[in-house]
Amino acid sequence: MNMGILYAMVARGQVVLAEFSATQTNASTVARQILEKMSQGKNDSNSSFSHERYIFHVKRTDGLTVLCMADDTSGRRIPFAFLEEIHQKFVKTYGRAIQSASGYAMNEEFSRVMSQQMEHFSTDPNADRLNRLKGEMSQVRSVMIDNIEKVLERGDRLELLVEKTSTMQGNSLRFKKQSRRYKNAMWWSNCKITVTLILLLSLIIAYILFAFVF
Repeated sequence: MNMGILYAMVARGQVVLAEFSATQTNASTVARQILEKMSQGKNDSNSSFSHERYIFHVKRTDGLTVLCMADDTSGRRIPFAFLEEIHQKFVKTYGRAIQSASGYAMNEEFSRVMSQQMEHFSTDPNADRLNRLKGEMSQVRSVMIDNIEKVLERGDRLELLVEKTSTMQGNSLRFKKQSRRYKNAMWWSNCKITVTLILLLSLIIAYILFAFVF
């Protein structure tokens, strides 16, 4: 079987809870030596150890150690993506039982899960989640740039609209002032006409009365 990831283990401290090997190697022995070495520290960590033409990748989180052995051509990204997936599935499946489980308590059930995930991450080109995420982020970035350009273009249009609005407001104020002046002028003109008509009418009445008397 030509696979990138050949062996996997889940352990609490030095207690192995589940493991699976896709080929006959001494991976289990080396893995226990790594567990013993790492038991001296308590901090969460990601580590890689070389052994002949294989690399052991180790993810330690909250006292739970997930380990795999891959050939040296697999790099680090895919094996650690595999370890992250195994860690999440293991914690989700067993929860608090992990803290008190005895050695190999989950092996019968979870070794099948590890086998499936090893095949998936070793043979499926879409298993490299980081590359897939990079592709998705690149698409999102393109969309964001496109949106930003549209917003900037819309901003220019908004500035033009504000300019036009300001011009319209200025024209409106001038029109109101001119209208007010015209209205005042018309009022005075009407007043003058009215006064003139009253005076003319008064003169006509006076003339008629004067003519009638004399």
